[in-house]
Amino acid sequence: MLKRRTFWIIAVLVLLAAGFVVVKKKSAGNNASANAAASSTTGSTVATAPQVLEFLPDDITEVKAAEVQQLLALSGALRAFNQAAVKAKVAGDVSEVLVREGEAVQAGQVLLKMDSSDYIARQEQARGALAAAQGQLEIARLARDNNRALLDKSFISKNAYDNTNNQYAIAVANVDSAKGALSVAQKAVADTVIRAPITGMISSRSVQPGEKISADNRLLDVVDLRVLEMEAPVPTQDITSVRIGQVVQLKIEGVSALVEGKVARINPSTTAGSRSIMAYVQVPNPDTVLRAGMFGEAQLVVEKKNDVLVVPETAMQYEGEQAFVYAIENNVLQQKPVKTGLRGMSKGLPVVEITSGLATGARIVKSNLGRLRAGLNVKLITATGKV
Repeated sequence: MLKRRTFWIIAVLVLLAAGFVVVKKKSAGNNASANAAASSTTGSTVATAPQVLEFLPDDITEVKAAEVQQLLALSGALRAFNQAAVKAKVAGDVSEVLVREGEAVQAGQVLLKMDSSDYIARQEQARGALAAAQGQLEIARLARDNNRALLDKSFISKNAYDNTNNQYAIAVANVDSAKGALSVAQKAVADTVIRAPITGMISSRSVQPGEKISADNRLLDVVDLRVLEMEAPVPTQDITSVRIGQVVQLKIEGVSALVEGKVARINPSTTAGSRSIMAYVQVPNPDTVLRAGMFGEAQLVVEKKNDVLVVPETAMQYEGEQAFVYAIENNVLQQKPVKTGLRGMSKGLPVVEITSGLATGARIVKSNLGRLRAGLNVKLITATGKV
């Protein structure tokens, strides 16, 4: 009897334990289901929440009308449009050099003097020879006139008169020759004083007082800086875009401001050994700030349009052959297909002309930030992160 009672007690305890486990599993399952449902609801909320694109003010720009210029890049060194090499015209010893590099000179100003004593002596010799020739001419003239009177009275023959007449003609030729020799001697004396051929500045000096020089020695160089010229090679494929009178904007090394010039000449043939043609850009330089030898980079205005809609070149994106920009309308990002025109520069920045697809005042993303998702809301923030 006692064994049967013990059996039933153990059986009841086992059943109670099994029921407790079932109830605990069911409770855990219900909690998991509730959590899953909650998680599902939260995930749905996140998925349906609207996304927002944030931009800095510098990322956005307004479409405005401006001038656009299509430019052709050129480069070259500046040189003086008017320059002269001063050379010796006669041989001799240099007595004075009156100028140095960098000095301004006027046309006709004395630059150098040579010892002229030898040439002055030759000049006086030529002057004496002229006086002697003139004396002989006077004697021949009197003899001719006397013989003419005698011939009229038939006191002498015609041959005698002709001889005196020929002597007179020879005397005249001797005078002319003496005059020429005197002119040569006078010019040699004048050439011992060397003057500036043009107004400008001394760019080089290769002679010192006391040196002995020969004719045609190069002594000084004079450059006129009031007008400069840049010799720039133009590729043959671009030469048809270059015309005389075209405006050129130059950036000269060492000069902060842009300098304006014009195409003055175009070489009719290509440069030997290259596929380029030289164009010559004339640059006014009235205040002589620029110097010969400075290197310049030029922007030749090939085509220009005024008052057209332009956008920064960085704002342009392409899908195949279709150009588009990202515009912001009612704080929503839109992809706007556009048609483009002239490409060039405006106020020093690369721009593209927009012929259709945008209106004045439209706000666009000016930087290429890659592909963006159209239709998203847009919010502008400051650099500190505040709206």
